[in-house]
Formats: sequence, structure tokens, C-alpha cells
Amino acid sequence: MNLKTSIVFTFVFLAFFSLFGQIQAPFDPTNARDGEKVEYCIQHKKMAALMQNPDYVLQKQQDDIEFSKALKKAQPKGVIYRIPIVFHVLHNNGIENISDEQIMDQLAILNRDFRKLNADTATVQSDFVGMPTDAEIEFVLATKAPNGTCFKGITRTMSPLSYDGADGDVQVTAIRNGNDVFNGSWPGNRYLNVFICGEIGGAAGYTTNPSGWSATSMTNGIWILHDYMGSIGTGSVGTSRAMTHEIGHWLNLSHTWGGNNNPGNASSCSTDDGVDDTPNCIGVTSCLINANTCNSVNSFWSYDVRDNVENYMDYSYCSKMYTGGQVARMRAALQVTTTGRFNLWQSANLTATGATGDVFLCKAQFTTDRTTICLGDSIQLEDDSYNVVTGWNWEITPSTGWTFASGSTASSQNPMINFSQPGLYTVKLTATDGSTTDNEIKNNYIRVLPDPSVLPYWEGFESYSTLTNVNNWEVYNPNNNNAWTIENTTGHSGAQCAKLVNFGQAASSIDELTSAPIDLSVIPSTETVTLSFRYAYRKKTTADYEYLKVFVTSDCGETWAQRKTIGGNQLSSSVSSTSWKPTQQSEWVTVHMVNVTSLYFTPNFKMKFKFEGEGGNNIYLDDINLYAGSPSDNLVLGLTENSDLSAIDLYPNPTEEDIHIRYSSVNDSRLNVSILDLSGKIISTTAVQSKSGDNLIVIPTTGLAAGTYLVQLGTNARTLKFVVK
Repeated sequence: MNLKTSIVFTFVFLAFFSLFGQIQAPFDPTNARDGEKVEYCIQHKKMAALMQNPDYVLQKQQDDIEFSKALKKAQPKGVIYRIPIVFHVLHNNGIENISDEQIMDQLAILNRDFRKLNADTATVQSDFVGMPTDAEIEFVLATKAPNGTCFKGITRTMSPLSYDGADGDVQVTAIRNGNDVFNGSWPGNRYLNVFICGEIGGAAGYTTNPSGWSATSMTNGIWILHDYMGSIGTGSVGTSRAMTHEIGHWLNLSHTWGGNNNPGNASSCSTDDGVDDTPNCIGVTSCLINANTCNSVNSFWSYDVRDNVENYMDYSYCSKMYTGGQVARMRAALQVTTTGRFNLWQSANLTATGATGDVFLCKAQFTTDRTTICLGDSIQLEDDSYNVVTGWNWEITPSTGWTFASGSTASSQNPMINFSQPGLYTVKLTATDGSTTDNEIKNNYIRVLPDPSVLPYWEGFESYSTLTNVNNWEVYNPNNNNAWTIENTTGHSGAQCAKLVNFGQAASSIDELTSAPIDLSVIPSTETVTLSFRYAYRKKTTADYEYLKVFVTSDCGETWAQRKTIGGNQLSSSVSSTSWKPTQQSEWVTVHMVNVTSLYFTPNFKMKFKFEGEGGNNIYLDDINLYAGSPSDNLVLGLTENSDLSAIDLYPNPTEEDIHIRYSSVNDSRLNVSILDLSGKIISTTAVQSKSGDNLIVIPTTGLAAGTYLVQLGTNARTLKFVVK
């Protein structure tokens, strides 16, 4: 499978929570817990691969010598080793982008397990009563990035590589270069880096034993699947101790049956994990409490005991303990200087990484579940400040058009806001911890859409000079590269259209163009509605496989349904090796969609055009037409010319950029506004939905040469003259 095909399949499977990476990785069912479809741990497989490198082997020999010396020394009791930990979430805007709460739940589980605070240690099997041991190791969120920036101990990186775990180093590179806190290396001798992904090579988790080979590298960390993190969100109680297991490896523990990934293999009785008080066993993949698979008599055990199935380093669902011997190994691992583990818990490093436990407010921050809503809807603002906040003050501008919902005030931590007027609203949060104050301002953060348009609906993009902050359309550009914008030199039915300059963009780009609401509630459920649009597109190479997808919603965008997919040669088989744009109407394709069913005949219907690019060529969009009835290759405008206009005023005149036309209308109706030259030739026509009362139209004139022009409001309305400088 070549790279292009791989990327195409990635997009397809992401629609189903993206199992792509897991399908690509070879699955060894003997290394999986019963009922699971991923291998529980591939740590020893990773180690076996490293042992093929002579330089690594030489370094490991030196590390093992130092570790053996540390293990022979008595480990001090009562000394708590604190480890700075950072959780790096690598996501592609799917369920793998787990919440802060799920991560905090996992952190609490780690500290519970390593400090033997879990109540289930009191229920271990009789052979092991009194043996569960407090490791006296704690994990503290780092709050300072390598450059000193204060953060919450969590970074987030958006990349399709979340679901391609064939090479974990590549995933780490994506995090290092693209996370939202600090772009650079997070050294492994300063932080325990945890990489949370959607797929990690077919495993639930993995790491490597301590080594000077990677002591300072960011890859000196742990990879873990999002649904093996914590007991809430996408996690579960049954998967929540995978991190406890992997940190055991990270601190130089092997599986209870020895240094391989073959639980249940009878030959494992001849191997050992280097810990005397863990009985020899072959390992289990379920909670077989009474398993006794090997003769356990050794220097610690004078009689044959059952397997320690409840050990964190086995594969059972009922793990609940580390033994004293395992704890001694882990604490010894923290004394080895060559591997970087020793530096982690030093007081100077705890101070440098902000893991001293002394937390304060360093950043005001907030989020909301939606930033675009329909008129009359509400949103809840959620405080996301870190790391300690005791007071909040919210300011929203403009100061009118909204109110706090019942029970919410400007000093609420997470207030609910009701909006009654359309427009763009800026939100400011001032947070304090009692001594330190910080604020966060997000300009034009909330978009409240105007009253819904009515059918027939037509968008030819003739009345815009830009799509930025336009009420009728919302642009989404998560890759922060080229976005949907206005093309003013070509179009299908006029001089303009929407375009996405995809030529030259990096692979795996996503761009969306979303409409304002349209009222379909007047359409009887027995009738049909057609959504038509025209697009023009070329590939850059014959191998390009890109998608244009159309989504619809009945609830103003809370939920979306995909209704059209056009990809690959279906999108176009024509190729242009240079940046392309259409120059004739025959290069445009007309699409008719008749699957906007009565489920979507609501007041807040919206549509979304999503382009998934792979570095191909440009795409253009025009004549988006929504109307009742069967498909039509001609535009369905259904304009009712309004002669009941009054108080018509045009300004500024002369103009340099645009003209404003203010008028009053007797009723709601559609109005055809045309720009003509002095010979009467129509230069452009825009369909406008007039409302009863005062109206204002803004028409850009930047594409017009200097001279005199006419503007006509409907066929029966007066014609106005204006001058372009």
C-alpha cells in the first residue's frame, strides 16, 4: 500500500472512530487480554528490536552495571520520589482528544496505585497477604514547559498521525513540532512524557526499559491508547491500570513471567523477571486467580504458591499490587544517573519543571462547546484557567444582545449566556487566585447567526469581498493554512465564487465552509427539497485522491449528517501541474442532491462543504441553490420583485471601496440588485432577502474600474447612479 492510499483509507476510517492504524498493525491475539482487540503491551518487542543495535547493547550493559550496584544498596524508607509528568494528547479532532478530566482521573489512579492507597490491596489472594508494597513514588503534573512557559501539564497536537502508530518516533516528532504549549524537545531526563494517541502500532501501551541510549530524548516516555487512560470518558475501570503497568516497565520491571511478550507460553517457566518474591509463572490474559503454572520454589518461596495474577505486571483484569521486590527494583532504577531517571526527582528539576506542588494562577483561559449558534440559542462558557483559580469576572462585548441565564452571573465560574441579537461577540475572562490576576480575551469568539434565510436560497458569492467575519458563511481552517476565500476573477454565473487554494498545501489539510441557517420548516413533509451547487476542480497529479463532502444539520450545527461524498477521479480526472482556476463554464460541474429529507425541514437547517486535501490542486464553489421541488440545471431564484420600497438612499457617492444602499420595505421579499454600466449591460446581480422595515445592502466596488455606474433595485424600482473613483 503506497502512502497516498494509506492516507485515503485514514480519512475513510476516521468516520468510524478510525480503526485504520489498528487494522494496519499485525495483531498477535496471544499477547492480548481476553476479549480485547489490541495487544496489551509490546514493551519487550520494542526492547528486542533495540537489542539488534550493537551500540544500544553496549550502553545497556553499562546501565545494567550501575543498576545492579543501586539494587544492592538499601533503599531509604519514607523518602518519596516525585516525578514530573506531562500528558501529550495527539489527536485528529476525534474521541481520542480526551478531556482534561479523564487525564486527571488517570493521574489520580497512578498515585493511588504507586502509594498503595487502593482499597483492593486488602483483598489479595491468601498467598500474598501482607505483600502489596507502597512504592513511595508519586507523579506530579509539570507546570513549566522547557522554555519556562506555565501550562497545565497537558499539551494537545492535532495530526492524522494520531491514528498511524507504525513509528512512535514519528508521532513524537509531530507532538514536538505542533503542540499548543512549546514547540521543541521535552527532555526525557526532565519529564516523564506520556503520548496519548488513537493508535500506537496495535498495542494498548508500550515503553522501553531505562537506558542511557535515550536518556535525554523526548522519546524516553510512554505511548498509550486514549481508551486505556483513566476510568472515565473513553477509558474504563478495566483498562485504567495499563499506565500503572507501563510505568513499571519504565522503571525497569519485566512481566511477571519474564522478558517477553508471550503470556501463556509454557516455556516461560524457564524465564524469570529478576524479582524473587514474584512466583515463576507463564502469565495470564484474564483473572485466573487460582492459576499455578510453574514450580515457584526459590530463595524466597520455600513452597510452591499460586501465580501472582493480581500483580500489575501480569495481564489480568484484577491487578492490584506490586511486591516488595518489584518496588526495590523501581526505586533502584531512580538512582541510575546514566538513564536520566536520577535527575527527574531532584529538587532542582522539580523546581525547573514546576512540579514542586506549589501551584498558582499563571494563565486565564476558557472554552465553550460551540462558538457558532443560532439566534435565541445559549452557550455555556467554561473556565479552563490554570493552575489555581478562586475568582472570575466575565465581560462580553458588545454589551447588548445577550443576558446571563438564570443562576449565572459575571462572577460565575462557568456561566450560561443567552443571545438575542445576531453578530460577533468578544469574550473576556479575568481570573484570580487571590494574589495573581490574569485575563484572556477572544475577539469575535461567539458568532450568533442572523434570522434564517427563506427558500428559494441562492448564493453566488457576488456580494462579498472576503469571507472573514461574514454573517452568512463561516470558514473553518484547523490546519491554519489556506482557507476558503473569495475569488473575484472568475465564477460560474457571475464574476465571483468561493475558492480554496489547495495547490501547494501540505497533505492532510481540512477546510470547511458552513452556511448560516435557512428556514425549511415551511416545506410540507410530503414535498422534496433539492440542494444544487457547482464546483470546479483539477488534480495536481494523477495519483491525487481528494474529497469534497457535503453535510447537513437540522439543529444549527449541534449534529451533522454526511449527505454527499465526491472523491478521486469522481471529483475530477483532469490534471494541471500548476495552480489552476476555471476560465470557462464547461469546466464547472453541477451537483444535485435530493436526499435532504423531511427530517431536516426545520427553521435552523444549515449545510457544510468540507474539502479534504492531499496536496492536489485548487477547488472552486459557486451557485449554491436550495429550493423546493425536483433538480433544475437552471438557477431557481423565485424572486418576487418588490416595488414597495421607500426611503432609498445610496452612499458614499463617489466611492472607493463599496456602496451602501439603505431602504425601507413594506414586507418580507426577495430583491434582485443589479450593477449596470451606462450602456445598460448588467455587470453583476445579487439576490437579497429584504425584511419588513429598514434594510441595508453593502456592495463592494473594488472590482470596478473608475467611472459611472447604475444600480437597480428590482425591475420596477428606481435606478440610482454612482461614481467609482
